[in-house]
Amino acid sequence: MSEQHAGQSRGSDAGAEQAVAAAPPAETGTGTGQSTGTGRTGPGQDRRPVLHQVLSGSMLMSVLAVVLALVIGAFLIAFADPATREAAGYFFRRPGDLLSAAWTAVTEAYVAMFRGAIFDWHQPTLAGMLRPITESMVYSVPLILAGLGIAVGFRAGLFNIGAQGQIIVGAIVAAWLGFAFDLPPVLHLLVAVLGGAIGGAVWAGIPGVLKARFGANEVIVTIMLNYIAVYLISYVLKLPAFNPGRTGQRSPSVGADAVYPLLIPADWFPGVNFRLHLGFLIAIAAAALVWWLLERSTIGFELRAAGANPAAARTAGMSVGRVTVITMLIAGALAGLAATAQVLGTERSLTAGVAATYGFDAITVALLGRSRPWGTFFAGLLFGALKAGGSFMQSLTSTPIDIILVLQAIIVLLIAAPPLVRSVFRLPDPARPYKPRARPEAKEVAA
Repeated sequence: MSEQHAGQSRGSDAGAEQAVAAAPPAETGTGTGQSTGTGRTGPGQDRRPVLHQVLSGSMLMSVLAVVLALVIGAFLIAFADPATREAAGYFFRRPGDLLSAAWTAVTEAYVAMFRGAIFDWHQPTLAGMLRPITESMVYSVPLILAGLGIAVGFRAGLFNIGAQGQIIVGAIVAAWLGFAFDLPPVLHLLVAVLGGAIGGAVWAGIPGVLKARFGANEVIVTIMLNYIAVYLISYVLKLPAFNPGRTGQRSPSVGADAVYPLLIPADWFPGVNFRLHLGFLIAIAAAALVWWLLERSTIGFELRAAGANPAAARTAGMSVGRVTVITMLIAGALAGLAATAQVLGTERSLTAGVAATYGFDAITVALLGRSRPWGTFFAGLLFGALKAGGSFMQSLTSTPIDIILVLQAIIVLLIAAPPLVRSVFRLPDPARPYKPRARPEAKEVAA
């Protein structure tokens, strides 16, 4: 019996090692499997030059994808400009007019975007100049939180398309707890926030249980639940409890005690309306918590192992079905927190469009962040800046805000095609073994 028990133990250990070995280098962080200058592989033996490692890194691919998208967007802005199209009609007589008009349209659009997203130097006060960056932070909060939920699913091998529906359900629960109850100040906000997170977790747990118990495809189930959530909020907003005055598709305002407090109170800078609220700090805390969960906890190891190789994870004694349910609950809770950023932060009531397109934009944010918590955080900041800057750009120039949607689509396309980005910028392929160039002295000795 002892020999049998020892054999089972050795088999379990071998399965665990197989699960770890099956994970890609970026997942384990050990560099396992990367080629070295000596032709050997293994932990700590990556002898490629630092510049080569940086140029073949995944984060650089994300940055270059954004840069290339902005370049392509510049051409689209020029084509959409009426003056540029007019100058194109007589290009062969005066080609300089076309180039000048295109340059003016692109620079004005991107300068206006920068002013609306980062810093507006045309404002009379310093507070007014810094307000745009706080608006970018406000727009980024739901993107970061929902993007973290999508990223957790990606790391577990789950493609969660249901963040949109999870945000809607979380918003319904958070709004109801916000306006239907009269609780003490801190407790009221805490109950509303937890209610939103639980609502999103329950809605995400449905596809998790269906996949773990019956093998249902999470993509199909989450898409169908998105449609159900859209019709659910339309039905809820017709109920007397959510729309007592029958005045429109809007619920009563949440109580003052259930609203996220502003990080920059209105009386600090009179005349400047800052909307940055406590939700941004919650987004930072969520990114840190997700990082610890994925990189330092036992469930995070099981989650990554199940995502890298489910068969090896089962061999190691892990319950892949349990990991699937836990992953979807975590993803839904984060999407529910994203809903509270809208209901308790900016909108302060429930509306039919409270989720906007945050659930689908979060997929792009997670892809751009390479499913890493801090990468997702900064990707959310970038997309929040694009939203804030795009609105300001449309108000100052003739460039339509649809250009921002095109930029996001191009970023997704480039993220999905790393070889295209590498070929444009002539970067090394990390999949190919590194071969150092022979030194001239070595060639002479060999001769």
